[in-house]
Amino acid sequence: MSFHTALSRIAVVLFILASWPAFAVLPDEVLSDPALEARARILSTELRCMVCQNQSIDDSNADLARDLRVLVRERLVAGDTNAQVIDFVVSRYGEFVLLKPRFNARNALLWGAPVLLLLAGGIFAFSRARRPKAQETPLSAQEREALRGILEKDAG
Repeated sequence: MSFHTALSRIAVVLFILASWPAFAVLPDEVLSDPALEARARILSTELRCMVCQNQSIDDSNADLARDLRVLVRERLVAGDTNAQVIDFVVSRYGEFVLLKPRFNARNALLWGAPVLLLLAGGIFAFSRARRPKAQETPLSAQEREALRGILEKDAG
C-alpha cells in the first residue's frame, strides 16, 4: 500500500469520525431507569438550546443546555408526562425553546404564508396569461412621415 493510499484512508476515517453526532449528555446526568432515560433523550432532542439556538439540548455543551437536561430529568422523576415537561419548559422559556414549533392561532400566519403566497402568485400568473394581448395598431400617415423625418435627421 502506497503512502498516498494510506493517507487517503486515514483522511476518510477522520472525516467519518468528525461527522459522527456528538451527544453532550454527561454520565452524571443519565438516569438509572432506562425507560425514563429514553423519555428524557426524546424530550432533549425536541428542545432548543437557547445559547446555541440551532442545536437541541441533547447535542449542546452549553451550561444552560445542561441545566435544561437536568430539569427535564427532574420533572420526569417527579412523575410528569412528556407533555407536562414540554409545557413546563415552554412556560419558562417561551415557544422559541421548541425546535419544532406548535401550530396555533398566534403562528398560523407564519405557517400559512408560504401557501398563501404561492396561491396569490398562481392566481396572478393565471390571470396575466388569460388577459387578451394588446392589439398593435399601424402608424398613421402623419406618424410615419414624422418618424421618417426623425430618422433622416439622425442619419444626416
